[in-house]
Amino acid sequence: MTENREPEHFVPEAEPAEALAVFGQQIDQARAFFDLLVRDGDLLGLVGPRELPKLWSRHILNSAAVAELVEPGQLVADVGSGAGFPGIPMAILKPDTQFVLIEPMERRANWLADVVVPGLGLKNVEVLRGRAEEAPLRNYDVVTARAVSALPKLLRMLVPLAVAGGQILALKGSKAQDEIDESKPLAKKLKLDTFEIVTVGQNLLSDPTTVVRVRLL
Repeated sequence: MTENREPEHFVPEAEPAEALAVFGQQIDQARAFFDLLVRDGDLLGLVGPRELPKLWSRHILNSAAVAELVEPGQLVADVGSGAGFPGIPMAILKPDTQFVLIEPMERRANWLADVVVPGLGLKNVEVLRGRAEEAPLRNYDVVTARAVSALPKLLRMLVPLAVAGGQILALKGSKAQDEIDESKPLAKKLKLDTFEIVTVGQNLLSDPTTVVRVRLL
């Protein structure tokens, strides 16, 4: 006899005090983004229900912290943006920086372009549906990616998008150094200059973000 179980119910994470510290005057936009993710995330396959209890800390704030590595006036490509990570939180914090969100999946790209960007009033964000290899612009100062691929494959994908002297910012976890070691044989072919593990958000977040920063020649 099969036991009937009640479906699991996941409660969205309450806004942590860190959110206001990170977003400051842009907190209302961050809250609106959170609300859109809670409303549409599971239905559109953007964010799984199990992610709701950590939506602020693991996703929104984790992404926002990367903004400290971007300079005003730069052009940033966020590849495989998905539900808008890390691009949307970064764009909220950096209204004087231009972001292009590149997402191959139609429903996600449409959600970003038709719901998120106009809903949040983000005038510094453009959405392109397609793969990185299909992006028409290849002159980005910074290229970001989160949960897209292992670093060696990721670099082959992202480096052609960046200008000479640009940088790749890949959000990574505890195995960041291992991924760097696996990527170093590509340095000459891809014209990579330096690899660096950077921890961002240390002064504001209880769980700072680990970023692999790769500078190009």
